Amino acid sequence: MRVVLQRVSQASVTIDSKIVADIQKGLLVLVGVEDADTQEDINWLVGKIVNLRIFDDENHVMNLSVKDIDSEIIVVSQFTLHASTKKGNRPSYIKAAKPDVAIPLYENFVKSLEKEFGKKVQTGVFGADMKVLLLNDGPVTILIDSKNRE
Repeated sequence: MRVVLQRVSQASVTIDSKIVADIQKGLLVLVGVEDADTQEDINWLVGKIVNLRIFDDENHVMNLSVKDIDSEIIVVSQFTLHASTKKGNRPSYIKAAKPDVAIPLYENFVKSLEKEFGKKVQTGVFGADMKVLLLNDGPVTILIDSKNRE
């Protein structure tokens, strides 16, 4: 499982001209699922996401987590995070899980994140054509891959 975390001042997801998710200060989490992902990957990532200290404290030092501040999270499914660009100019998405595998894992990821975060997490709609608007704060953008735990 691969995620891109973006610390945002605001973010929203629009589908068919209707806003389905909208937050102010918090995290926009783009998540890509692959066939090899398990509940262990979800648990590890969720722990990282809610406890990662990427928000400024009173001394303007990144020392607070999304859990420490009054903020929100939007989760958006994005299979293109598993794009392979090694060969040619057309990305291959062979590593991305098909919907029958990806949807249950994605839904479990959201539920697990809500449980660990302690409040509702907003989402896009899996597989929909979404327009994601964000104001990256910092900018702070972090890539985390559960298969490459550094």
